[in-house]
Amino acid sequence: MTTDVAEKVDDHLWSAIGDPTRRRMLDLLLTQGDGTATTLSDHLPVTRQAVAKHLGVLDRAGLVRVTPTGREKRYRVDDVQLSRAVAQMASVGSTWDARLQRIKRIAETIQRTKQD
Repeated sequence: MTTDVAEKVDDHLWSAIGDPTRRRMLDLLLTQGDGTATTLSDHLPVTRQAVAKHLGVLDRAGLVRVTPTGREKRYRVDDVQLSRAVAQMASVGSTWDARLQRIKRIAETIQRTKQD
């Protein structure tokens, strides 16, 4: 029995990582270990306020953990949730690879039939 990939995919998580700015933020956090909206905005072409909103999305998706430090919040990537996202991407990728292989076989069969 095959499990439908859609059952395993967390749309909220995928929506959070679907944005290129948020992916860049995750990359920065992974590289730097942690950061604040201010430190991240220094490396991005968006305002500190926009960074804070993006961090909120990542936090709601569970991709980052927040630690209050004085007047600022420090953000760190949640390794477990990121691993979950990677596993989902791999699962979806392999499912689509299989679907594309089936389409290729069908197209090749049609092509051979036309040649006969």
